[in-house]
Amino acid sequence: MTLLLAAILLLLGLGLLTISRRQRKTAGLPPGAIIYTDAGDWRRNERPLFSDRYRLAGKPDYLVRQGREVIPVEVKSTSLRGREPYDSHKMQLAAYCLLVEDALGVRPSHGVLKYADIAIRVDYTDDLRRGVLSILDEMRRALHARDIPRSHDDPRRCRACGYRDVCDDAL
Repeated sequence: MTLLLAAILLLLGLGLLTISRRQRKTAGLPPGAIIYTDAGDWRRNERPLFSDRYRLAGKPDYLVRQGREVIPVEVKSTSLRGREPYDSHKMQLAAYCLLVEDALGVRPSHGVLKYADIAIRVDYTDDLRRGVLSILDEMRRALHARDIPRSHDDPRRCRACGYRDVCDDAL
């Protein structure tokens, strides 16, 4: 009887392990321990990462520890359908890499953008880091500007904008 119970528990454990691996692969998460999540209801973290040095805060969907490295993962609900990731998505991921670097003291080699149809590794290069720092500087300058020109030619973005009613530059 004890041997039968042990066999059942072993099979149940193997089944749960298989299901968990399948769900992790579907989520696009790299191997490693999940140490932070802001996605779904599972161990949701209400505290954002914060960098006093860069005056930046953010909540990546996941942080995965791989040995000494911490990898940010950002989940997007859209499909890429063979296109390149949007620059805005890359910059968001770069900002999370910058936060991990400053707040946790370890520079990630890369981050992951997980779309509905594909997970893409984005290397956290010196150029990408400089790009996100440049955008942060530009945003800070814009805070003090009297007039900021529209940054796109997309009527759909204008229709969805919360400032449309007061914007003189709406499409």
